[in-house]
This record gives sequence, C-alpha cells and structure tokens, in this order.
Amino acid sequence: MSNPLVQRLISALNSHDLDAVTACFAPDFHAEWPAHPSRDIQGPEQVRRNWEMIFKMSPDITIEMTNSVEVGEETWGEWHYTKAAGQELRGVIVVTVRDGLIRRSRFYMEPVDGPDAATPGGPRLARD
Repeated sequence: MSNPLVQRLISALNSHDLDAVTACFAPDFHAEWPAHPSRDIQGPEQVRRNWEMIFKMSPDITIEMTNSVEVGEETWGEWHYTKAAGQELRGVIVVTVRDGLIRRSRFYMEPVDGPDAATPGGPRLARD
C-alpha cells in the first residue's frame, strides 16, 4: 500500500476533481521530467491548469499505481495511465510527501508501444 496522500491524489484524478487534486500539493511544489525538462512545472495552480487541460483532452483517462515502495518521504510508484490523449502510458513517478503535502514529483513516463512497434532508433527486436 502506498502513502495515503498519493492514494487520495489517484482517487481525485480518477474523479476529475480539480479542487481535490490541487489540495494534495504544497505551495512550493515542483515537478520534474528529467528526460523532458521543458515539461517541468511549479506550484499547485499549474498542476490544476495542466490536469484541467488533460481532462478536457482525455475525458476517459484512468490512472493507477500498480506497485510502489516507500523510502523515507518518497513513494516510488509504477504508474499506468489509460486513454491519455488516445494512448497508454506506463512508467515510474517518484513522489515526495512532507508535512502532509506533495512537495516534488519526478516523472519517468513513456507511451506504451503496440505489439508491432519498432525499437526507437533501430529495428524491431527479435521475439524468439
């Protein structure tokens, strides 16, 4: 079981409850995408604007954390987004919770390849 605040966030996201989503984040919240730094965001109001846009683009999006480990203030979770702008996403999000609020998130999410997808930058891998 993961951190109760992270579970509350997932519930709020799946309910598309922007007030409840925003309430999970500290005023000094910072989100990082190490592989995509232009996606970094600051503060709960930007979180709200981003999710408002995502909910409009992806009204059927669902989010789950399929596995997690807690280390100190951090929850390392394997996340699965379905129907996110017509695609499926999987990856790891590291969430830092301090004083009852989310202070930081680091996203390592990627679209899921279909069964016949080529390997990025190269040929399809041998399956046998």
